Amino acid sequence: MDRGGNVFHHITSRGNQKIFWDKVTSRHEVINEMLYKIFTDFVVLTHFLWILFLFLGAFLGGKNRVLKIFHLLGLSFALFIQIFDWYCPLTHLEGWLRSKHDPGLFYTGSFIIHYVERIVYIELSRHFILAFTFFLIGFNTLFYLKKGEIHNQC
Repeated sequence: MDRGGNVFHHITSRGNQKIFWDKVTSRHEVINEMLYKIFTDFVVLTHFLWILFLFLGAFLGGKNRVLKIFHLLGLSFALFIQIFDWYCPLTHLEGWLRSKHDPGLFYTGSFIIHYVERIVYIELSRHFILAFTFFLIGFNTLFYLKKGEIHNQC
């Protein structure tokens, strides 16, 4: 760090190799880059949890009316963005956050996020995803209808 306090030096060892980072930047910029990285990981994890909720939400929604409505609205939104070939807003947010930090300085993801991203951004054809979305809506609709029949009989 120089007298002005605006040089960021970092030395990392990887095996026998030493990597030197010497970037003229302020502490404020480094902290901002780190925060964008943390927010990016949070959005990826939230996206993963949203997908899990869309898959398994009927099991929660069968007992809670608010969750049921939220789940059905989420499935409807998923169908809507699939039909119009749009991206999920969480995907756009993640891309924007990634563009705000310098991926050359930091590892692009944590161990968990690395594997979560592979699930969230699995490479399947658009038609397969659309067909699976219809299947998911049909399955959940039948689940809710069956739950309603059982509840009405009691």
